[in-house]
Amino acid sequence: MKAILAHHEISGPVHSQEAILAARIEDAATKTLGTLVGQLFGSYVVTEGNGGKERDDDLPGDVISFRTRVQLSLSAQDYAQTQADLKDLVSLRNTLVHHFIDQHDLWTVDGCRAAQDELGSAYTRIDQHFEQLRGWAEHMDQARRLAAEFVQSDVFHNLVVNGIALDGTVDWPAASIVRALREAAAQLAVGGWTPIAAAGRWIADRHPEQLPAKYGCSSWRQVVHECRLFELRYREVEGQRAAWYRPREA
Repeated sequence: MKAILAHHEISGPVHSQEAILAARIEDAATKTLGTLVGQLFGSYVVTEGNGGKERDDDLPGDVISFRTRVQLSLSAQDYAQTQADLKDLVSLRNTLVHHFIDQHDLWTVDGCRAAQDELGSAYTRIDQHFEQLRGWAEHMDQARRLAAEFVQSDVFHNLVVNGIALDGTVDWPAASIVRALREAAAQLAVGGWTPIAAAGRWIADRHPEQLPAKYGCSSWRQVVHECRLFELRYREVEGQRAAWYRPREA
């Protein structure tokens, strides 16, 4: 339970993740079994359709932050039964620790046999709960490993850094190629307008991984047109028709 509660959710600035996790582990280490069961339900164990809303307002907005959460979703009936079973485990633990000696006559053979039988029954119940909890922990670890693999994948990089979704659609305001075009405009603009060809060369030197083809476009002009975040204008320069752009006003 301590491992599940410490690791199933973590959020905060990327540079502080290790310290945050260490603090969660330390906090869980001080909790009693009853407190752990109380915290487990509603945080890790939830009812179907009630996994909680994502909140970003508690994350700092001036640094890169990250939130990850793993939950076990149960039907309302299974949730209630599992909660009752683990509360019963807490009661069993308290009985064994605080009352077992008082409840049995350990000075007689019959009393010892009765105590031994009850301990055997208690062990069976505890072992069942232990196996269930271990299964939860293993599934949580598997989910965290899969999440870590996804975070390190090109698909995740494209989604977060480049704004390219799994189906190939582009979130243009979040796309790195748009940021590159804004940088180029800030450096090359003449009278507020920037030649698209010059911007493409500038970006190729500084951000060679940002190519129109990555975003499903055949040219820089198409990127400017598709993203709808820039104004596009054509000018005659030395007898040649050239495309210029500038950021749209907010």
